[in-house]
Amino acid sequence: MKTLILLVFLVLGAAANASDFEYLVKLETSKGQEALESLNLMGKTRTFQTSFGEFAVLKTKRELEISDFNYLHSKSAIQYVDRNIQIKVSPIEPGKSINAEDASFKKQWGLKNTGWNGGPIWRLGKKGEDINAEKAWGLSRGRSTIKIAVIDTGVDYDHPDLKNNILMNEAEFNGVDGVDDDGNGYVDDVFGYDFANNDADPMDGHGHGTHCAGVIGATHNRSGIRGVMGRVKVLPIKFLGDNGSGTLEGAVRAIDYAIKMKVHVMSNSWGGGGANKALLEAIKAADEAGIVFVAAAGNSTNNNDKNPSYPASYQVDNIISVGSMDGNGKKSWFSNYGKKSVHIFAPGSDILSTVKNGKYKKMSGTSMATPFVSGAIGLLLTHEKNMTPKEIRERLMATSVKNKTLVKYAASGRLDAYRLLKDMRN
Repeated sequence: MKTLILLVFLVLGAAANASDFEYLVKLETSKGQEALESLNLMGKTRTFQTSFGEFAVLKTKRELEISDFNYLHSKSAIQYVDRNIQIKVSPIEPGKSINAEDASFKKQWGLKNTGWNGGPIWRLGKKGEDINAEKAWGLSRGRSTIKIAVIDTGVDYDHPDLKNNILMNEAEFNGVDGVDDDGNGYVDDVFGYDFANNDADPMDGHGHGTHCAGVIGATHNRSGIRGVMGRVKVLPIKFLGDNGSGTLEGAVRAIDYAIKMKVHVMSNSWGGGGANKALLEAIKAADEAGIVFVAAAGNSTNNNDKNPSYPASYQVDNIISVGSMDGNGKKSWFSNYGKKSVHIFAPGSDILSTVKNGKYKKMSGTSMATPFVSGAIGLLLTHEKNMTPKEIRERLMATSVKNKTLVKYAASGRLDAYRLLKDMRN
């Protein structure tokens, strides 16, 4: 079966194929109207509110020049200006979807590597190079009180292997249609929210987000596959559309929504490109709320120590940057790395998981490694409730398996869920 390599990157142009250019502007508290007066002289604006302040999206007919940025930054009512960069997930060599009867735990080498299931027949794996899931499940399979946000292309919340582990907003489900029953600022968000289309249906029309959700929380039963957690509540948050494309604005709003929904972990299988202030501020707000932000290190064989990849490379205590390993316990050929900046490696090559329309598929990428870590953290929080994001990151690294092939590529080694729960340190 062919594999799917998911290369996720940021396009640094505001809207490369569009006639308009967009910018994300952070407004000074209590000076929003003053800021909008300045912005409206340059183009059309719309605003949105977050838990960490008010933003305006400025749309212009021409690309702003340095003099324009200097003008905006001179205004006391404006804190900063970022390009509303586009974020895309781009599949290469897509594999074929399979049905539930062809998917099984025996094919999930990341959970239990027999050596025979760790890759294609011409590239067998190494027994034991996995996350040690079965021993971890002897301690915990999770708990439905743990909430993990999958911030991505959405999730197929009707998938037979996922539907029992999807977070349902009971207030909205039992409430009145067209009314914000729980008062969180979003109407009818029963299964999460879609910031790509600005509606309350985060159904996945792409497949990437559903794949990540399955790695975290596919139901433990006799059909299909198993997630790292058998019991969890996955919150689907969509900001990448069915074409795999989204914006910085969508990412910021998605993170803010996850904060409002009081999740424990945010799983982010996207990233790359340059730094910006808006995304950094959103992640810092999540850190202040005690939420772990797990991020893919990237798929460009890049040394993130020398050339940072964002959001994984932001220096915030709640960020855990994840690289990808193959079935032999080696760095996946595509994975980014960094002795200082990539915190841990996890299975990311030839990973079988759920996709849209109730199907299953193998995919590869740091996108796949990231939810392994998110799920393991969920198990840890089931086991020990009151840990800070910084403490979780330190424990994750201290209990990793430092095999010889990965220690030169990461600040620690590979994920071991059992050692994590038992706090077995190197």
